[in-house]
Amino acid sequence: MAPLFVFSFESQIWVNSFKAFIAFCFISSSVYLINDCIDIKSDRKHPIKKYRIIASGQVSKKSAIKISIILLIISLSIGFLLNKEVGSIITLYYFIQILYCFYLKHIPLIEFFCVASGFIMRSIAGGLSSNITISPWFLLSIGMLSLFLAVEKRKAELLNLKNKEISNRKVLKNYSLKLISKFESVLSTCTVMTYSLWAYGPIIGGAKSSLMLLTIPLVILGVFRYQMLSETNTKKNSYQLSINILETPERVILNDKPTQIIVFSWLLITTYIGFVS
Repeated sequence: MAPLFVFSFESQIWVNSFKAFIAFCFISSSVYLINDCIDIKSDRKHPIKKYRIIASGQVSKKSAIKISIILLIISLSIGFLLNKEVGSIITLYYFIQILYCFYLKHIPLIEFFCVASGFIMRSIAGGLSSNITISPWFLLSIGMLSLFLAVEKRKAELLNLKNKEISNRKVLKNYSLKLISKFESVLSTCTVMTYSLWAYGPIIGGAKSSLMLLTIPLVILGVFRYQMLSETNTKKNSYQLSINILETPERVILNDKPTQIIVFSWLLITTYIGFVS
C-alpha cells in the first residue's frame, strides 16, 4: 500500500511493494506457527482456539516448526533480493515477534507496542522496497492506529471473559474495562490527530496533496464504528459461542458492511486524489 500513500502509480514500484508484502506474509505466518506451538496447551482449553490446526492435532508441532523455518527462509530471501534494508527490517521484525511470542506478550503495555512495531515495520519496508520516502506523520498514524486496534482486541477479550467465555491470555489479569477505556480514548484521539497532520499536506511533510483532508471524516467515522462494535457486537460463531467480533479483527473487514463501505470509500477517494493531484 506504500505507493498509494505517496500517490505513485509506476508499475515497478507496485511490483516491488507487492514483493515486500508477500515477504511479510511469509514471515508473519512463520511467527504465527511458532506462537501456536508455544500456546498449544492453553489453546486446547479455549473454546475457539482449540480448533486451530496445531491445537486440534491436524498439524504436528514438528511439522509446524519445519514449515515455519521454510517460510522464514523464503521471506528473508525475498527481502534481501529486494535490497539489504528490506531484508534487515524483516530480520528485525522476526526477532521482535519471536521475543513477543516467548516473553513480551506477557508484559502489560509492552505487548501493545510490540504489535504496533510490526505494522510500522511493514510500512517502512514497503517504502524501502521501492525507494519511497514515507512521511513521519504517516508512520505515526500507522503506529497509533495499530495501538488502538490492539487495545480494542484486548477490550473484546475482556468482554468475552466477562461473558464467561474462557480466556488463555494471562496478561488480561493486568487490565480492566475501565483502564482499557482510558487507553481507547487517548489512542483514538491520537490516531485522528496524526492522520489529520499527515492529510494536511506537503507543507508540513505530510501527504502529497492537501486534498487528503477530505478523507478525515471517513477516518473519524471508521474509528467511531470500531468503537461501536467493541461495545455492542457479539455474535454466535460457527461453534455456537457468543463472542465479540473484535477479538478477531480480520472478521470486521470480512463481515461488517458499514466498515467495508468506509474502507472502500476511503480507497476510492484516495485513488482519485492520487490521479488528479
